[in-house]
This record gives sequence, structure tokens and C-alpha cells, in this order.
Amino acid sequence: MKIQDVYNLAIKMGIKSDFRGEANVRKNLRRRKEKFDKLSPKEKEELDKETLKNPYSDTRILNISKDKEIRKVLVGIDVDPSEILLAKEIGGIDLIISHHPLGKALASLAGVMELQCDVLNLYGVPINIAEGLMKERISEVARGINKLNHQRTVDAAKILGFNLMCCHTACDNLSAKFLKEKIEKENPERIGALIDSLKEIPEYKEATKFGAGPKIFVGDRENRCGKIALTEITGGTEGSPKIYEKMAQVGIGTVVGMHQSEDRRKEAEAANLNVVIPGHISSDSLGVNLFLDELEKRGIKIIPCSGLIRVSRNKNKKKKK
Repeated sequence: MKIQDVYNLAIKMGIKSDFRGEANVRKNLRRRKEKFDKLSPKEKEELDKETLKNPYSDTRILNISKDKEIRKVLVGIDVDPSEILLAKEIGGIDLIISHHPLGKALASLAGVMELQCDVLNLYGVPINIAEGLMKERISEVARGINKLNHQRTVDAAKILGFNLMCCHTACDNLSAKFLKEKIEKENPERIGALIDSLKEIPEYKEATKFGAGPKIFVGDRENRCGKIALTEITGGTEGSPKIYEKMAQVGIGTVVGMHQSEDRRKEAEAANLNVVIPGHISSDSLGVNLFLDELEKRGIKIIPCSGLIRVSRNKNKKKKK
């Protein structure tokens, strides 16, 4: 595989796991293309044309130093210049993959947050309310990211001659789908049963050993779950703190998310919602691992770093045989 093949596979898997369904994702891409066709030549020149093919602006190829066959990959949840130096020390690394976005992918993070509107709508929140509340939050995220040094790690990769890409929402979609299928299959009645179920997942089981496993942020083990919504696993970053009241009004009883800041926790508590947080880095690891398993099947060696809890389900399948 070349780096473009790795990237294409990530996008393909992300679309296949998208809560909105592949047909709706493709429909949104066609809508982008129609809007692009109406732009002036100058506006077309300024637009990032990759967004016409890739629905996830935070999943990108950031640097191709040498377009060669990919055999060994260094993968981390976060990658900064220290991981680039680590790759040099290890030697033989053909590609570095960061989960969290860098460069233009970080600058465009707010572009994927529209996904949250559609996910909220799937769980019963009227789309006009979801879009209205998320519009303010998306604008806030875009302004916050604007001040960051987006190119720092990309420049380090260029100087040291490494291929670099990031795979954020595409992998978060994999994590969200995995969790949704498990929770719906087991249908836990109480929060305690939900927590116990999550701890069966290897990434969360390992994270529990060092104090970062699944936790109850709002509620307790004896609370009944009610309708469980996975609205905060994918879609860029945290949504609007004002959404929880609306979620409770449409019958949602429990929210499962990667992480939650204190102001949002208080809003969820005020709305009498249970909140279960499996863990940020462990949830990231779950999605990244599902992607890396496909690379591993193609003969690529994976070297985990920067918090990635590497679990290969390929090995588990071999053991069952």
C-alpha cells in the first residue's frame, strides 16, 4: 500500500461506519459539489477541493515526503515533534499516523461537527433545534482553533523526511459503530450493567488498570438507563452544553461520550440525564485499532505510541481458530 491507499481505506471505512448511512454521506458530498460549481473562479481556487471527496475534513494526508510502499507505521493518539523524533530513532518508519488532527486537518476540525446535528436527529432531537444549538458551538470551536500553531508537527515531519497523515472522525466513526452495536445487542437495563459491559472491551479493560476506564459522570449504578444515545463519540469535539435539556425532552435517558467538560456535566445533571464516559484515549484507541487491524491484514507492521492502547482483533481471531 502507498500512503494514498491507506488514506482511501480510512475514508472508506469511516463512511461505511457513519451513523448517517453511506447514502446520506454521499448525498452531502454531492451537495458540496453543487455549491462548489456555483462559486466564482477565485472562490474555487481558495476552496480545499479535497472536501469534495472526503466528508471528514479532520482526516487528511499532511505530508508525502517519499511516495513509497508502506511497510512499517508509527501510530499515536497525539503526534507532535517528539513523536517525529521518535520515528527517526526507531528507524525504518514509512508513515506516521496521528489520530488527533494536525495541520490543515486541525484548522478544519469544526467542519466535521455538522455530523453531530444528524446524529442528534437520529435520536429524536428535531433537526432545526440540533442545527440551531450546534451552529453557535461550531463557530466557537472554529475561533478557538484559529489561534493554534497548526503546522508545527507537519513542518517537523517535512524536515526529517517522514510521511504524515491523521485519521480522526473516520476512526471515531468506527468506535461509535462498535459501541452502538454492542450496547444495542446487550441492552443493559441499569447503569451498572452498562459500565460492566464497557469494561469487557479490551481497550477499556486495559485503561481501567491505570485509572482511566469507564466512569459514571452523572447518575449511579442503580439508575435505569432508559434510551441510550451515543451522541458524543464522534463528530469532532464536544457539542453544545444547551443540548441536554432537548435530549431529555425527546426521551433520552443516558448519554455515552468520550469525554465531558464540567459545564456540560452540570447541564446534563440538571436535565436528569445519566452520563457514562468510557474514556477518551481508550475510546480513540478502539476506533484506531479497528482501522489498524485492516492495515495489519495487508502486511503492515504497527508500532503504537503516544497513548495508543494497541489491541489487534486479528490475533483474537487466530486464537479462536
